[in-house]
Amino acid sequence: MSTIPPIKIRPEGRPFIAIFVVITIILFTVAQWLGWIGATLIGWCMYFFRDPDRVTPRETGLVISPADGVIQMVTDAAPPPEVDMGDAPMRRVSVFMNVFDCHVNRSPLDGQVVKNAYRPGKFLNASLDKASEHNERRSLTIHTDYGVDIAVVQIAGLVARRIICWTDEGRSLRTGERYGMIRFGSRVDVYLPKGTRVLAIPGQRAVAGETPLAQLDDSQDDRKGEWR
Repeated sequence: MSTIPPIKIRPEGRPFIAIFVVITIILFTVAQWLGWIGATLIGWCMYFFRDPDRVTPRETGLVISPADGVIQMVTDAAPPPEVDMGDAPMRRVSVFMNVFDCHVNRSPLDGQVVKNAYRPGKFLNASLDKASEHNERRSLTIHTDYGVDIAVVQIAGLVARRIICWTDEGRSLRTGERYGMIRFGSRVDVYLPKGTRVLAIPGQRAVAGETPLAQLDDSQDDRKGEWR
């Protein structure tokens, strides 16, 4: 008989859960219906800071989604200047996370972090294209085991006010390995080298550490889809 694995909660979420517990106790002393609202918020906070294990595909040159959420756009854009990858346009895949998505971010490929750069900025709606340029962000340049560099950028959103990164320059990451998170609604952009075949389709939902975004192979056209 199989058992349901326990829900893992990120340590970063424990202070918020504790605050909601205290507030809920106070609300129950005021009115029972207010207390149940607080109890619902406790459940949501635990759900937000969940950190489930994932099954990561292992295939040569396969780029895996760094975030849970919707593939918002696939376009060509210059990478952020702080990643030191030049200003030539690269393929960019953007994954938008809402407040109900798991916000733990994972490495899209095996490689070594050669640049870890933080840039302060605004807190525009992360679904806007200009958020890539104007919002607060944390960028990693990863020199992959396949000899090419990619950039993965955590972007703060309208509600998000804290980008957390657990990795440093010089550290090696495995595909699907946890490297950071963003609190409360945000976006992650992945900049891919020329010649990459994009597998992600705008509107598709992605699962961090599991959903293929691209293949470092230009032998075929980008994958396409349609609404049904």
